[in-house]
Amino acid sequence: MKLPELNDPKRYEGLYVFDFEGQVGLGYTGREIEILLESEKYRQGKVYRIQRAWPDGRLEIKGLSNKIFQVESGLFFHGRDEERSRKDYEELVELGQSKDFPCRAKIHFSQNQSQGRDKYVVALIYPAEYEDQVSQWLTEVGYHGGELASGGISELENYYRDYSKMASQQLWGAMDKTARDAAEVLANVGQAVVR
Repeated sequence: MKLPELNDPKRYEGLYVFDFEGQVGLGYTGREIEILLESEKYRQGKVYRIQRAWPDGRLEIKGLSNKIFQVESGLFFHGRDEERSRKDYEELVELGQSKDFPCRAKIHFSQNQSQGRDKYVVALIYPAEYEDQVSQWLTEVGYHGGELASGGISELENYYRDYSKMASQQLWGAMDKTARDAAEVLANVGQAVVR
């Protein structure tokens, strides 16, 4: 796979390369990759994430399974006290809105419907492709919600089964704010550098 030369390689870190089986497009957001994979024509394309870029134009890329863009994951901050858990929820919403969250996500404040576990949870639900970036973001902003934290795809399934949502907030990631709509993404297939 031959990648195009870039004028400012650093600005492409965190974006994606899409291999259309013979030609390559570089600079897609995660949402734009989802659009391509949802189309019948490009469903079999290969996806790579740009991990790092050097000033001389070299890129470190990581191949990804297309399925990862169709799966959600989550982190869950459990607590026994409603007031404390609600404050944890409000803090996470405030951080997510003010500190450039890495992707689109949902934050829920929920109550457990069964008796076996902690009664309240702050749930952070996001595309599974962003596991590493979400964990890094939480560390960088210093969020320490809940008395116990859990996470992953199977925990998300348990959450949907056992908890009832009391409050919810949608976050839009910094990259998703610049994503183009489906018509524009599909109309510009064939460009080597898309942004």
